[in-house]
Amino acid sequence: MTGERPELYEMLDERFRTGRCMAGDGGLEVLHTGCRWAEGPIYLPAWRQLIWSDIPNDRMLRWDEETGAVGVFRRSAGHPNGNTLDREGRLITCEQGNRRVTRTEHDGTLTVLADRWQGRRLNSPNDAAVKSDGSIWFSDPDFGIAGDYEGYRAPSEIGSNNVYRIDPATGEVRMVADCCEAPNGLVFSADERRLFVSDTRAGRIRVFDVRADGSLSDGDVFAEAGAREKARFDNLRFDDAGRLWAAAMDDGVHCYHADGTLIGRLDLPERVANIAWGGAKRNRLFITARTSLYSVVMGVTGTHPTGPGHRPWPAVTRGTGPEPGRGRHGDA
Repeated sequence: MTGERPELYEMLDERFRTGRCMAGDGGLEVLHTGCRWAEGPIYLPAWRQLIWSDIPNDRMLRWDEETGAVGVFRRSAGHPNGNTLDREGRLITCEQGNRRVTRTEHDGTLTVLADRWQGRRLNSPNDAAVKSDGSIWFSDPDFGIAGDYEGYRAPSEIGSNNVYRIDPATGEVRMVADCCEAPNGLVFSADERRLFVSDTRAGRIRVFDVRADGSLSDGDVFAEAGAREKARFDNLRFDDAGRLWAAAMDDGVHCYHADGTLIGRLDLPERVANIAWGGAKRNRLFITARTSLYSVVMGVTGTHPTGPGHRPWPAVTRGTGPEPGRGRHGDA
């Protein structure tokens, strides 16, 4: 599995090879197909399961790493998009159709974290990131209200596409960035001093300095699609060497050095929407691409969605308690 890789990997800079980004599986593994538009993968380490969204079918699915079985995690899920974990291992979901951000409690019930800003309904929350202080940051483009395929057609009550922060103590929803045409994926740097946000319609990834009071700088451009005309950026993830990996739609998965150089990419047979690290060593990259869920075991290791090296709960023996989401929403 470490020979030539002409089909999956494309090296654009020698650092893609020397950084062991091409060391690992020589091809993709198809874990599931049959979705309409797959997004929002998140790996649950305690249960060795992956949860992801099938937006037009208004459902969330789960894949079991031990058995390979796939089942429905939640139906009538509000046309869910991005998912992540908070510092207590609870599932945070951006519901495009319901125009809100929710948290799945350990007993399976739902808590609404945000559905309005200054009394006006959100557009259609897309992706979320959780900071170590417990604050939740999310993007709110208009994808879910632009038509009925991924939500419900409706006018924007806010009139712009923004990034917001939910205060962990008060629950206040605060706008922190309004400079993107269509903010999409977002992720913090390892030291949480910078926030990276993809701007899908503009074809660029922006980076903001995070201030102590929870506000952001005006931001700079970290990377642009440029000559790669097929690239449009969706969600973002870091590996533990500081390289930024980006779902780039029709241009596969991009890998950027910390200096902003595109050093390599993964080629996929379908349009790539989202990526997530998982597996026992966090070196398995899960990829949602149009109708399918793929994975590739790599020679690099990803950071945990709740922070580098942080595990939201201790390892448990399977079968000793209820699985995440079991309850009124968790029946398959």
